[in-house]
Order: sequence, then structure tokens, then C-alpha cells
Amino acid sequence: MKLVPNIETSVLQQISPEQAYHYRIVPYANKNGAFHLYTDQNSPEALQGELQIVFDKEIVLKTLESKTLQTLLSKYYRSNSQTFHFSQDFLDQILFRAKEIGSSDIHFEPYQNHARIRFRLDGKLIEQFTIPLEEYPVIINKIKIKANLDIAEKRLPQDGRISIKNGPTEFDIRVSSLPILAGEKIVLRILSKDTNEVELSHLGFTDAELKTYLHSVKKPNGILLISGPTGSGKTTTLYATLKQLNQPNTNILTIEDPIEYTLEGVNQVQLKENIGLDFPTALRTFLRQDPDIIMVGEIRDVKTANIAIRAALTGHLVLSTIHTNSAWATVSRLIDMGIPPFLIASTLNLSVAQRLVRKLCSHCKEATPTTAEDFPPNFEIPKTLSQHYLAKGCTQCHQTGYKGRKAIYEIIPIEKSLIPQIKSNALEIDSYLKENHIPNLQDNALRLIQEGITSVAEVYAIIS
Repeated sequence: MKLVPNIETSVLQQISPEQAYHYRIVPYANKNGAFHLYTDQNSPEALQGELQIVFDKEIVLKTLESKTLQTLLSKYYRSNSQTFHFSQDFLDQILFRAKEIGSSDIHFEPYQNHARIRFRLDGKLIEQFTIPLEEYPVIINKIKIKANLDIAEKRLPQDGRISIKNGPTEFDIRVSSLPILAGEKIVLRILSKDTNEVELSHLGFTDAELKTYLHSVKKPNGILLISGPTGSGKTTTLYATLKQLNQPNTNILTIEDPIEYTLEGVNQVQLKENIGLDFPTALRTFLRQDPDIIMVGEIRDVKTANIAIRAALTGHLVLSTIHTNSAWATVSRLIDMGIPPFLIASTLNLSVAQRLVRKLCSHCKEATPTTAEDFPPNFEIPKTLSQHYLAKGCTQCHQTGYKGRKAIYEIIPIEKSLIPQIKSNALEIDSYLKENHIPNLQDNALRLIQEGITSVAEVYAIIS
């Protein structure tokens, strides 16, 4: 297959994905008043005439093999079977396109000479559009108006929310603006209201891990904490847990920032710190609302942690997230916050750490013999791992080599045998995990490599 040089985003955005697939064309240059396009049609004369009418400029066509053109289409123009009826508004097209292809975030970024728009797909940012700098403020103001933000305020960060509805498609967007050197950067987080796919059994737990997890969440009181970096799927795990626990005879209250999914039967509260509705304030009120289960979006400070501990001590089940690197580091984090170790030992039911890893595309992954060079220095490669798989790229995965993501977990039930380590604030409990056959994040990452689900490159940082 003939290799084609990378094409600039400013050229690619001259046509829509619908036009690209309908006419089977990919633009590669726009110079000297002519639009240069790749096509796989053997007799492009009729196509050339039609395209000149559509784009109102001279068209230069260059013929490629069908396989090569299909590779370019899948790489540069992601398209799902679902079709949206776009309005003429460029911002609406961006929002619906991002939603259609499964983007989690949209980044609007100004620089000295131009601005760009990037989508986060499967955890990686991909440039989708470049726009002239003079058009950038128009788009930013449209976003601010939709999110009810102050368009005159350009010096301070602002946060807002947009609700989108287009036929059967309905979703919310969290808006965050940040003043930077060249203007304002805005990030939109796409929040799905659909919880049909949010199931604990679909997230990535092994059978043994799911059994341990369910045993803890069925307890009538105590705390369950999920840790991990931003974007590791902690909130999705919490929502799947709430969905499992949501029963007609149970009162569930949540305080979130933002509310990412809407759960029927769950009383969800949106954090509003600007009017004094923060995590501690909401939690204190929750305790007077006769709750059975409380979900706190994040334990950020000692006030929130203390009230969560108090809620657990008074007979409530508390679910929350916390930012630490491992499940055991959560204990140290709570102690550093000033929570007495004996309270941690008596209230913490389960500590979970998780990461999201991209799954290899099953259509194009390629087996390769295992060598020490593929792994981190001094890494002990299992003898059973004679081969692993590489990401190659095909039309099915838009030439990325990956398709979809999967969570990996580290789950530590807080048993009586761990109380001495908690009270002494032990830094690591690797020997305890091995003795009790509890896999850590590294063990589960290695398992996915052995099963051919992910690549070494994808989990390199985890197994290092």
C-alpha cells in the first residue's frame, strides 16, 4: 500500500465527513486557487465537474488505490452509522460530531497566529479543526452564551453547563474556561445521560474482583473509596454501583461536580461552591435527610473526610473518590489529612484503585515475540509470556490500532488483619497482597498483555 504524507488539519476540515465518504475524496492541498483531492475513481472526469460546482473552485484530482483511500478516510474522517441533521452553525456541528464519534472532551485553544480544536478520543487528544484567530472569539462567545457565562469576563476562570437536544439525542456538556496567554482556553466535557451501558459487569472487573466488590457494597454502613487520576473512570464505576444499589426501599443521595449521568430514583445534588453549597455543607444536610446511601463526588479536604467518616459511623454507606496512586495509598492520604487511624480501620470497607487502558483492535493486532527491550528495565517477564501484541492500525480502528477501553482494578478489602498496618501507617503491603492472592494494578495490566487485550506500550507506565 502506498504511503501518503500526513495531511494538515486546515486542509482536511475543508470538507465534511459526509462529503468525504459520499464522493470518496480526501483533500491534501489547497493552493494557487485549486483544491487538490485524492480519489479512488478510475474515471474522475464526471466527479471533477460535480465537485467544482459543490466547492465553487478549480478541482485537481489524484487517483489512489481504493485500499489506500479507505485508509485515509478511516484515519481522518471518523463516522458512525448514526446521522445527525446539522444546522448551519459551526459550533453545533462540532458538538454533534464530537458526540457522534464518542469524544469525551473538546478543547478550544488559541495561539499567537491561529486557534485549534481538539477532541479526546479513547483517552488521546486528536486535532480536528484549525480556525483563524479573528473567528475564535465569536465561537467562544457562543459557548459562553449557551452556558450562561459572563461574556465580558475574560480575566477569571468560569464554569457552566449546556444542555443539548436534537431529536432523540440528548446530552449535557460541562464548560470550563481558563484565561491563558493568547486568550481564553475552553474545555467542554460531554456528559452522557444514558446509563444503559453503565453496568458493573461491563467495566473490567475479574469474576473474583466483582465478587469482592459486591460483598463490600452490600454492607449497610462503612466507606468505599475509589482512587485514580483524572479520566480513569472512577465516576463511571460509582454510577454503576449506585445503579446496582438503587432499590425502591433505599434512599440514595449524591453530591456531585458535575452530575454526569441522570439516575431515576436517586436524589442528585449539583455542587455550587459560589453560593456556599460545597461537599461538607451538602453532607451535613444529607445526614438530616434520612439517607441509606450517600455518594460524594470527591473527598478533597479534611472537612469532607471527617463528615464522611461520621456518616459511616452512624450507619450509612458512603461512596466516594479520592486522588491517590494506589488502593493502599488511600489509607496514607486519609491519615495525612488528619483522620485518626483507628477511625479509618473501623469505617473503611474497601479501597479501590483503577486505570483505563485502550484495548487493541481485534482486526489488526499483530503478535510479536517477547524481548526484554519491549519492557521496562529490570522488569521480570513471566516465562509464559512468549509473545505479545502490537497495535498496527486498520480501517476498523481509524488507523490507531486500538478500539475501546477497559478498566483495570486494584481492590483491597479492609480486613482485621490489616488494622496493624493502618495504625502504623505502613507505606506498602505487597507481601500481604501476595499472601492473600490480591492482584495489584501491575498484575492486572500484565494479565491483559498476556490475554492479548492490550499492548505493552499502552500499560508501560503502569508496569514500570
